[in-house]
Order: sequence, then structure tokens, then C-alpha cells
Amino acid sequence: MSTAFRKINIDAFDEDVLLPSDLYDPDPRGVDGVTAESKQKAQEARNLVSKGDTAGALNAILSNPPYGEGVDDAKATTTSALLTILNSTRSADIAGVLKGLGEEQQGHLMAYLYKGMEGLGQGSDQSGSVLLTWHEKLVEVAGIGAIVRVMTDRRLL
Repeated sequence: MSTAFRKINIDAFDEDVLLPSDLYDPDPRGVDGVTAESKQKAQEARNLVSKGDTAGALNAILSNPPYGEGVDDAKATTTSALLTILNSTRSADIAGVLKGLGEEQQGHLMAYLYKGMEGLGQGSDQSGSVLLTWHEKLVEVAGIGAIVRVMTDRRLL
């Protein structure tokens, strides 16, 4: 039985398909600006983690995250730095750190948690238990609304 028909992208034949550019405005910083800023923030976050300031590192990395087309390197850099922060935080400190974040930052964190879960099993060395622990604590602090906001915000995912 042939399964080749399952690999056809039927959206290519549809004239009314939505493009990412139809869903949101491009990042005003531009590709180069976003990439440079994400590298700078990642370095700043790593420095803060090494000093033991997890809350400051999260605030730095979650403010004004990269979004849009063509910024995959910036997104990967930011995600990697965030996963470093999550892995270096003790479980007992998570709730306190999350309470110090604003609603928008909590939403960005939720989006990155889902992005990290997407990468599990694809050659990443990320632990799913760390992501699930953060997810559980974030839902306790921010509520179910954080999940809904992430699922409807097309810029971050």
C-alpha cells in the first residue's frame, strides 16, 4: 500500500492559505537586531545564573523575546539560555521565582516550556521532568489562562 499521498502539502494548492505574515506584524527590530539582542541577553542571563540570581536571569531572558520569520537562530539562542536557567534552579525556589514575574513574562515562559517539550526526544539532552515541574508550578501561579494565552499567541510558537 502506497502512503506517498500523505506527504503532499495540500496547502500549496489552496489560494486562501494563511501565511505567518498575515497573522502578526514582523518584529520591528529586524533580523540582525533580534539576533544580536538575543545573544546579549543569553550572555547576561548566564552571568546572572552563575551569580545565583535566577529571578534576574529569567527577567532578562523573558523580556521582549524574539518572534517572527527568519529569526530561528535568535529563538534557538534564547531557548537554550532559558533551559540553562530552568535546569540550574532548585525545585524549592521555583514558586518564588515565578511569583516575581509579570503576567506577560509568565506567558513567555509558558511558550518556552512548550518549545522545550517539543524538542524532547529529538536529540536534545533536556530532561522532561524539569520542564513538567516548571509547567506545574507556573500553572499554580499563573492559572490556566497562561496556557490559553500561549496557544492563541501566534508570535511565539
